[in-house]
Amino acid sequence: MTTTVFPGRYESLSAIRDFVVNVAKGAGFKDFDLYAVELAVDEACSNIIEHAYGGENKGDIELTCDSTDRSLIIVLRDRGRPFDPTIIPEPNFGLNIDQLKPGGAGLFLMHKMMDEVYFDFSIGSGNVLTMIKNKKTELSN
Repeated sequence: MTTTVFPGRYESLSAIRDFVVNVAKGAGFKDFDLYAVELAVDEACSNIIEHAYGGENKGDIELTCDSTDRSLIIVLRDRGRPFDPTIIPEPNFGLNIDQLKPGGAGLFLMHKMMDEVYFDFSIGSGNVLTMIKNKKTELSN
C-alpha cells in the first residue's frame, strides 16, 4: 500500500496520473485498463478541486493505492465540502449537446471506467472515494 498527498491544484493532476499509472503497471494492468484507471482518477481529482474545495489551493488530496492479485484499490480523501452522489442525476446523453445540463458526466464516467465506486463522508475522515479496478482474466477478455 502506498499513500501520497498532493496539493489540490490542477497542476498536480499530471503527477497524480503518473503515480496511479505506475502503481497500476506494477500491479500488472495493461493498455485499456491503465487508461481507464488514469481517466477515472483524473476526473475524480478534478472534481475534488472544483467541487469539494471550490478552487485551487484550498486543501490537499490524499491518494492511497493498494493492489492484490486480483485488483487495484484506489482511495482518494479530501477535506472539502461533503459530497452525496445520490443527488447527482445521471446525464441524458440522448439530448443534443446544447440541451445537456452540466454535472454528472464525471461521476458517470468513473462508474463506467472502474468496476466498483464507493463514496463516504464523515466528520473525521472527510470525503472518501474508493474505486476498484479488477484485473482481466484470460476468460474475461
